[in-house]
Amino acid sequence: MPRVAGHSFSHMQDAGFVRQAFAGIASRYVLANHVLSLGIDCLWRRATAKRIAALEPQRILDLATGSGDLAQAVQSACPEAKVLGADFSVPMMREAQARHFRSLVAADGLALPFQDGVFDVLTVAFGLRNMASWPAALQEMSRVLRPGGRLFVLDFSIPRIPGIRQLYLFYLKRIMPRIAGWITGKREAYVYLCGSIERFPSGKDMESLICANGFQSANATPLTFGIASLYEAVK
Repeated sequence: MPRVAGHSFSHMQDAGFVRQAFAGIASRYVLANHVLSLGIDCLWRRATAKRIAALEPQRILDLATGSGDLAQAVQSACPEAKVLGADFSVPMMREAQARHFRSLVAADGLALPFQDGVFDVLTVAFGLRNMASWPAALQEMSRVLRPGGRLFVLDFSIPRIPGIRQLYLFYLKRIMPRIAGWITGKREAYVYLCGSIERFPSGKDMESLICANGFQSANATPLTFGIASLYEAVK
């Protein structure tokens, strides 16, 4: 597995625990996201969709689509495109169906049921972090994208600005799991999710990870003081 700036990316997530965790919080996941981010997550998705629309893609895969929030934002921004959502959590996709997004397929991000090079754009929002192997997932994403296709990864990151960094880490470790636990009744799931944010590579480390696994010219755009980041890369 690649090593970048002293970090090892060989860490394997517990897929069974992740599947169970998302099944347990599916019905309250969207509400929890909006509360915990003060609604800013909606702006992040719109910014992502706007950047994708400028490419005028025809075939888009939203991987780890969950409740379909990003897929719907992308479909609204790209009305002529075919947007397909994929996730390995059926309970989460039922939430997407309830929100009237129905172009869905059950699929594991490490073994996608698609031929090589069939998508123009692939998006994954807050999902790569929870996949069993980040390098293997990125390689699979590269496989199903056409040459020159674009990858967009939207996820939380740790701010690098002094003061904001310490405040955010306190919120992440002490406050967020309690609030999310109150909303969903599944505090242990959010203890895991919040911890995973701190372990997840960001900035230059994420750019290097992406480029080591089937992509070139990866660029990170910090969002909201670096609380989240949008990564764009070319196959």
